[in-house]
Amino acid sequence: MKFASFEIDNAASWGLVEGDSVADLGTVLKDRYPDLKSAIAAGALAEAAAAAGKAKHHPLSKITFLPVIPNPDKILCIGLNYENHRKETGRSEVENPTVFGRFANSQTGHLTDIIRPKVSTQLDFEGELAVIIGKPGRYISRSEAWGHIAGYACYNEGSVRDYQRHTHQFTPGKNFSATGGFGPYLVTPDEVGDLGRLRLQTRLNGEVVQDTTIDEMIFDIPRQIEYCSQFTRLEPGDVIATGTPGGVGSRRTPPIWMKAGDVVEVEIDKVGLLRNGIADEA
Repeated sequence: MKFASFEIDNAASWGLVEGDSVADLGTVLKDRYPDLKSAIAAGALAEAAAAAGKAKHHPLSKITFLPVIPNPDKILCIGLNYENHRKETGRSEVENPTVFGRFANSQTGHLTDIIRPKVSTQLDFEGELAVIIGKPGRYISRSEAWGHIAGYACYNEGSVRDYQRHTHQFTPGKNFSATGGFGPYLVTPDEVGDLGRLRLQTRLNGEVVQDTTIDEMIFDIPRQIEYCSQFTRLEPGDVIATGTPGGVGSRRTPPIWMKAGDVVEVEIDKVGLLRNGIADEA
């Protein structure tokens, strides 16, 4: 199953994606599940999908995509999680995942613009797989981790590099408004299957700039869930951005920065294709 969060006629909703349309479940089920996060929290995605026949269907071309989860309790990002990216940054090997946070308003949806802030020209791309938590938990073991996942999506963890490097902390450069693309859909695990050999590719204006397979992660998804759940209770709708591979613009010679008019795509086999334009902040 594939689910999307969206706006239509200036109203936010969510629904089941079927071909080139989406069943508006947010309207049909508004009293029980007003948004996708509430349906995830209730363990009701299958129940909601069964109601699609009663819902109005909108062409995907007529909706405005929102971030898959517009209102997560938290977004946890895993840094330096592919060996080729660790090496290109010159960072040392570590025993535990590098974790930092993003805020909900730093995200934007599929086919909407990522905004380059007016205080910087160093906007970089980071194609990633996002994990959406389905079942809450604390101290989740690696063996239990897969059972806590509601689904997957593409993520472009856009980074304002000069602000990221003002100190040793990542937070400022990772939280400018509308710099993180998230979408287009939540795809349930049964549709994705084994993640290992799925290809993740980032393209800037049609040119491949990042290319890897998911099994190249240093810390796999169960380890990320185990570690994050040790210091915080994971909640339904929480997002874990699982790390980006090598090839980021800041580590190229000369550097490649995203600019107004560019188009950046993150594509993951069986998960989807996230496309965003780049626009300058007004």
